[in-house]
Amino acid sequence: MKFRLPMTALMFGAALSAAPAFAKDKEPVTPAPVTLPTVIDTDQSHDPDDVLLLDLSDGGRVAIRLMPKWAPNHVERIKTLTKEGFYNGLIFHRVIEGFMAQTGDPTGTGQSGSKLPDLQAEFNSMPHVRGTVSMARTNDPNSANSQFFIVFYPRFALDRKYTVFGRVIAGMPYVDAIQRGEPPTNPTKIVQASLASEHKPAPAAPVAPAALAAPSVSDLNNSKSN
Repeated sequence: MKFRLPMTALMFGAALSAAPAFAKDKEPVTPAPVTLPTVIDTDQSHDPDDVLLLDLSDGGRVAIRLMPKWAPNHVERIKTLTKEGFYNGLIFHRVIEGFMAQTGDPTGTGQSGSKLPDLQAEFNSMPHVRGTVSMARTNDPNSANSQFFIVFYPRFALDRKYTVFGRVIAGMPYVDAIQRGEPPTNPTKIVQASLASEHKPAPAAPVAPAALAAPSVSDLNNSKSN
């Protein structure tokens, strides 16, 4: 059985030691929280074909700059699956406060991926700072497939062990608002994933059914007359 997860037992110790793939990891001391700014990308010359847009069920749009020079095969995989509509409707199935939000599993369990072959690791020197987007995997370095995670808080112990392929460049507050849980009770969904080059508008907010809509003043008056 596969578990396409970031190495959270190393990060959180006994609290997450139930994850079979990481049960043998030691328990480090969790660092005291400090206030750190979001990484700001000052390069505005983004190729629209290398900008991933995630429209979330909370109404927000997150923009992720994909970096082929860091991990060309992983970026190509994300773009291929995005164009196929693979990520549309998928939930963030594993979201841990102070760590990361993970998605990309069509079963919502964290144990599956796309039908495409697993990828060879493309570990690089990019640090797992706030806003980093990195591929999830099992404890086999070459098992990344479709699942990825967005980092809330720096986790440098993941550096060179997971393939970083992008950074959030807009919409980080919407990432912060993703519902927590493993899985969350009411998970946040990716309503639509697209590339900026596709020029897809954000989906319209769902309209409440007529039966659930708030009554109008005339409706209230009619009910009183009856």
